[in-house]
Amino acid sequence: MKTKGSSNRRKRFDTDFKREAVRIADEGVTTDRQVERDLGLYQGAIGVWRRELGADPVNAFPGTGHQKPLEEEVRRLRRELEIARQERDILKKQWPSFPKYRSPVPIHEGAQGSIPA
Repeated sequence: MKTKGSSNRRKRFDTDFKREAVRIADEGVTTDRQVERDLGLYQGAIGVWRRELGADPVNAFPGTGHQKPLEEEVRRLRRELEIARQERDILKKQWPSFPKYRSPVPIHEGAQGSIPA
């Protein structure tokens, strides 16, 4: 049974800590698992961090609430598209198709020329 003071949440580590942990593991003095135990990490953390760092060294570990620049742009564009779709749908509902409701304008056959002002 969980007690009030127990913490089952995953610990959060900053970018510098992750980079340093991967560097220590890459030195080859100890195994990844031993480094994880020494630093109090979950099993497999070093491998996950190593892959993230290898895939994008500059933007690795963006942090909570932050996104990589490309992901941020995709999110912004998707939001803009959703707004445009909503605006389009509103206009579709507001303005019915004109040909459907068009009635012929009666024109007086005797009137010729321009319309008087």
